[in-house]
Amino acid sequence: MSDIVQWNEADTRHQAEWRSENGSPLPRKVQVADDRINADQAYKLVCEGTALLWRGDFQNARQLLQALTRRIERKAKTYTGSNLLEAFHFQRQMQVQRVRILSMLLIAVEPDYSIALRRAPDLQLAFNEAFGAPASAFVMPLRELQGLIGAHEWRKNGIPIPALGASIHPHYRVFAPTRNEYIDLLVQAELPPKARTAFDIGTGTGVLAAVLAQRGLASVVATDQEARAISCAKDNLQRLGLSHQVQLQQVDLFPEGKADVIVCNPPWLPCRPSSRLEAAIYDPESRMLCGFLNGVAAHLTPHGQAWLVLSDLAERLGMRSREQLNDWIKAAGLQVKTRLDTRPRHRRAQDQADPLHAVRSNEVVSLWVLQLAR
Repeated sequence: MSDIVQWNEADTRHQAEWRSENGSPLPRKVQVADDRINADQAYKLVCEGTALLWRGDFQNARQLLQALTRRIERKAKTYTGSNLLEAFHFQRQMQVQRVRILSMLLIAVEPDYSIALRRAPDLQLAFNEAFGAPASAFVMPLRELQGLIGAHEWRKNGIPIPALGASIHPHYRVFAPTRNEYIDLLVQAELPPKARTAFDIGTGTGVLAAVLAQRGLASVVATDQEARAISCAKDNLQRLGLSHQVQLQQVDLFPEGKADVIVCNPPWLPCRPSSRLEAAIYDPESRMLCGFLNGVAAHLTPHGQAWLVLSDLAERLGMRSREQLNDWIKAAGLQVKTRLDTRPRHRRAQDQADPLHAVRSNEVVSLWVLQLAR
């Protein structure tokens, strides 16, 4: 049963479905607001727990969200300690609070996916891509609506992947390969002799399955437990002309059978995600990593290889040790054949104002090539 958000407007009680893909909690107190409210008034209300359902000009709502963001940033606390793990968790806590406050500015969407506000864009195509056929009216945070618009633009324009010589088109709520330096490692790695089959575990957009297919693996099975990811991967493989080589399966981790190469790029940090999309980054208690390691030996051919893509950021933050990772590999009946390393090229690695700059600037992303213990 869907959550229902309620509010009073023109002396009448109204209600609509509450929709938050980020998992923002249902607002218990909602007040109608329009262009007459100023940013200071709005900031006070949302900080006190009153959500604002916008009835003014759509572009003014966007400007108000920006104004709220500036006020949050001005009042944001700065971590003054020297413990890197504490600094990481402090940043995460500040981000959660920021998202909570910004998610209190709401937009009502009509049953046909229109938005009944002045200067509102036509987002029916973006809504159809994200949610399928329209059904009923709903209310969602403006911040998430902007994310939906951004996802639509990414899907339309794509993200260039030099290793593929083509672009990958992420779908809404499917993690985008914006950090793609690790993809080059999959191109550089030497395939096992006579390798013909591969599995891509947790395929997401399908980018790694596409790399394996382009490298000449005759049969690739790509898996993911999320239906949106399977749909996204299917779209990308069709665009690349690789559908005949790659079979998609909606399963948790492994398909049936064995393969010569089994690739997995699990979430890199062993902590709890604060939203659904963060599940591609944060893996509580390293569940997916351990699930892959503990199960992969049973799915490898005798001379097959498991290719594990992993950052050492968790090690640098003190969340996991290299010794622990090596112990997990050994306990799974595997051994390290070789490891290929690369350095991050993303913007945050260059941001010296980031309290975690010392960690991010030295981060190493590795392709661990594992084989059955002899």
